[in-house]
Amino acid sequence: MSVIMAMRIAVDPARFEQVAKENEAQMAAISEQGKQAGAIKHAFFAGDGEVMVVDEWPDEQSFLGFFEAQSAEIGELMQQAGVSSQPQPTFWRAIDTADRF
Repeated sequence: MSVIMAMRIAVDPARFEQVAKENEAQMAAISEQGKQAGAIKHAFFAGDGEVMVVDEWPDEQSFLGFFEAQSAEIGELMQQAGVSSQPQPTFWRAIDTADRF
């Protein structure tokens, strides 16, 4: 069963969006690498003073391998956006309950 990876990033969401738009080709290339590494879904969400990454992966190791392989490129974009601390991924697995849809 797949896992959800959530990672909260302390950053100004407006600045993050600006950097993402200025680097669309690089963002798309990283996304493609994620798909090739097994990513099922990927999205960013803006909050109050932070951005959250939510991905679905086949397993934790698939994400960790991708993140390690792309760490320099991802780190460069995060630095441009003003991220100063290393975000830590959190992994979640679905619980099969009768009310799940």
